[in-house]
Amino acid sequence: MLHTRVRRGGGAAVILTDKAQTTDMVVNLLNEALATEIVCVFRYKRHHFMVGGLSSFSAKANFLQHAMEEQAHVDQLAERILQLGGEPNLSPEEGLNRNLPEYVEGETLREMITEDLMAKRLVIDSYREMIAVVAANDSTTCRVLEGILAQEEEHAAERKCLLKILGPESKCPRSIH
Repeated sequence: MLHTRVRRGGGAAVILTDKAQTTDMVVNLLNEALATEIVCVFRYKRHHFMVGGLSSFSAKANFLQHAMEEQAHVDQLAERILQLGGEPNLSPEEGLNRNLPEYVEGETLREMITEDLMAKRLVIDSYREMIAVVAANDSTTCRVLEGILAQEEEHAAERKCLLKILGPESKCPRSIH
């Protein structure tokens, strides 16, 4: 998936020898990651507000914490784009149009966590591909992406664990979690 996008953008980074062309490709990849992270902020904020009931306090707090961590990713990516001489695209509409993981709103806590996990898996794959593309030419961007990837992997593991705790039978509406 990323390989195809990179090819349409002028070829793989290891083939590119022109620094300006390579930088443009990296900025485009970072803007794609930025769009994805913006949508993740929206998703976690929605979950934070939609999970109801007094017993859902820890779920609400968890969703808010993840929203703040995703916002930190937005900030890191935007800063790196600026360092490369690019312009970060912070348009929410752009994020929804470019975003790899589909924005799906779960109705129950289990559905929300399941959607989060599926989105995280796509994001993790995308970051791994981006790292493979930029590693040979841009060690700074590679380190930024590796740091974000590590946190995304933590989030996915946490989501997987939460789904096990909820169990397959848990179909409780969000108001009682």
